[in-house]
Amino acid sequence: MSNGLYPIGIQNFESLRKDGYLYVDKTRLIYRLVKSGRYYFLSRPRRFGKSLLISTIEAYFQGKREVFHGLAMEELEKEWLQHPILHLDLNIEKYDSVESLGNILNDNLTRWENLYGREASEVSFSLRFAGVIRRAHERTGQRVVILVDEYDKPMLQAINNEGLQREFRNTLKPFYGVLKTMDGDIKFALLTGVTKFGKVSVFSDLNNLNDISMDNRYVAICGMTGEEIHRYFEADLHELASAQNMTYEEVCARLKESYDGYHFVENSEGIYNPFSVLNTFYKMKFGSYWFETGTPTYLVELLQKNHYNLEQMSREETSAEVLNSIYADESPIPVIYQSGYLTIKDYDPRFENYVLGFPNREVEEGFVKFLMPFYTRVNKVETPFEIQQFTREIETGKPDAFLCRLQSFFADTPYEIIRNLEVHYQNVLFIVFRLVGFYVKVEYHTSEGRVDLVLQTDRYIYVMEFKLDGTAAEALRQIEEKHYARPFEADSRQLFRIGINFDNKTRNIGEWIVE
Repeated sequence: MSNGLYPIGIQNFESLRKDGYLYVDKTRLIYRLVKSGRYYFLSRPRRFGKSLLISTIEAYFQGKREVFHGLAMEELEKEWLQHPILHLDLNIEKYDSVESLGNILNDNLTRWENLYGREASEVSFSLRFAGVIRRAHERTGQRVVILVDEYDKPMLQAINNEGLQREFRNTLKPFYGVLKTMDGDIKFALLTGVTKFGKVSVFSDLNNLNDISMDNRYVAICGMTGEEIHRYFEADLHELASAQNMTYEEVCARLKESYDGYHFVENSEGIYNPFSVLNTFYKMKFGSYWFETGTPTYLVELLQKNHYNLEQMSREETSAEVLNSIYADESPIPVIYQSGYLTIKDYDPRFENYVLGFPNREVEEGFVKFLMPFYTRVNKVETPFEIQQFTREIETGKPDAFLCRLQSFFADTPYEIIRNLEVHYQNVLFIVFRLVGFYVKVEYHTSEGRVDLVLQTDRYIYVMEFKLDGTAAEALRQIEEKHYARPFEADSRQLFRIGINFDNKTRNIGEWIVE
């Protein structure tokens, strides 16, 4: 049962516990982690509890048994030894210059050197880091614990600045490499982040790191399971049902649809987004809480740079090698997946392929709305209103009105983003009808330069065919020849057959015919 104190934005475990905030107990998993290995890497989306996990491990290695009272760790751990801890939090800085990374590394190293000393010969960041680790071990008699929070933030913020990213990589590669060279002085190390910059990047020397990002034993080390929600928030679920005038069953289903669905390994239980769940119970209303905290524009820039067909996002097929890889020019998928906008939906063990898709409604609706201003002339403020008007025109049987509105979505699109016209018009259609699909039933198919689309409301059915550089009459004929409308001919609802042609020269809908 909840005590009503929700730890929204609280990332320090000790203060959370002392101030009586609710804590979903992850210490049994943490105990397994620290007892079964030494070097770990964990990738999880932003606001998923990585910083709190780091802080919890820090309190454990500080020997602070009192803050674990009532938790699994209190019974599991018997020794409670105190270790020297080097905690590097890279969340703090804005990495827009070479000096920004140097400043934060120097600040942390100086504080550690004030505790454990410094040798004059230690001039580089990596030499200073190695010296601190060695002396911390020598002076305390206990091996060192190293915790790095958001290790990849400098690299991510410079993802579209190759020169700056190269400078950051040249700094971080030897710095993180110290973890391997100082192995005899280190008790435990955990690096967390959103993405995995591996192979030829900052991880290339760290082959001793155990990546638990897709380890079934640790899928629930961040986030919340359905069982945990019912164990810790049962009273809140009933209160939310009352506040929203819904049944208990409806609230549970809505919570699952909105915030569940993260799968970090095949055939694993779904994980709920903790930030959205906590905000829902705090405000007693559903909302796009995680998404509204900010989506980096570099994700869209990656999609546009790669001329990515957005329709693939709803069912992207890939391999474990790609999911575990760094961002690369060939595909934006690794960083989109690791950032939490896609998740594992299915797995083919025969070919070892993963099928990805949006984890839940909050992410899908939020991300597609976020994309619209980058692909159309409709801005962020106008997007909800335009979709609302679009939906009303569909629901009231006004095909010409919504086609005129659709025409306006293509108008004045900056030429520089239309490198591949066919992909561009398919992307705009995908965005519009994916958003409309939250209010009416939509079936959307693409192949070989054409799109066929079915919209269904309580009173109307629309069967549409889009052509690129053909004619509306040809599109209408395709509907007849392919029998797209046949499944609905016995339906009592009014049926519209619509042929639409997309004009290459105007980069817009040229004509349409409604029957």
